[in-house]
Amino acid sequence: MASRLTPEREAELYAAVLDLLREVGYDALTMDAVAARTKSSKATLYRQWGSKPELVARALRHNKPVRIEDIDTGSLRRDFHAMVARENDCEMEKNSALMRGLMHAVHDNPDLYQALRELLIEPELTGLDRLLRRAVERGEVSAGNPALGFVPHMLVGAFVARQLIEDRPADRAFLTQYLDAVILPALGV
Repeated sequence: MASRLTPEREAELYAAVLDLLREVGYDALTMDAVAARTKSSKATLYRQWGSKPELVARALRHNKPVRIEDIDTGSLRRDFHAMVARENDCEMEKNSALMRGLMHAVHDNPDLYQALRELLIEPELTGLDRLLRRAVERGEVSAGNPALGFVPHMLVGAFVARQLIEDRPADRAFLTQYLDAVILPALGV
C-alpha cells in the first residue's frame, strides 16, 4: 500500500476503526461508518485499503508498535517478558476482547480470515519463530525440543484459557507467570 496519508492521519484512521470495531463488532462495521467517523470519503478508504478486511487487519497490525521480530534482549526469558510488556493491562484487555469478537467473525468471513492471516498472524508467527531460533542458536533451547512447534499454541491457549476458566482476561502478571511456569520449562529453559 503506497500511502498518501501522513502517518498521523493514518494512525487516526486506524484508531477510529478499532474504536468502531469495539463499539459495533466486525459485522456491523461499515466503510460508511469509518468514513463518517474519520471525516473521509468512502472512495479514499477503498483506494487506500481496498476492503474492510484489509483495513481492519492493518489497523490491528498498526496497533502493535513493537514487532516480535524486533525483540532481542539476549535471552529467551527476557525476550518473552519484553513481548508481554508490549501492551499494558488495559490495552491487553481491550485487544483480547476485540480479538475474541474477530475470531467469531472469521467463521463467516473468509476474506477477513485471509487478511488477518497475512497481515497480523503470519508476521507475529514469523517474529516468534525468529525469537525462538535465536534462543536455539544461543544454546538456550535444544533444536530438537518438540515443544518448539507448540509455542504459538501455548501462547494463544493462555489468552483463551484464562478467560474461560477464570472469567478474567489475561494480563501481564498472568502471562509472565505462565511463561515462567509453562512455556520456558517446556522448552527446557
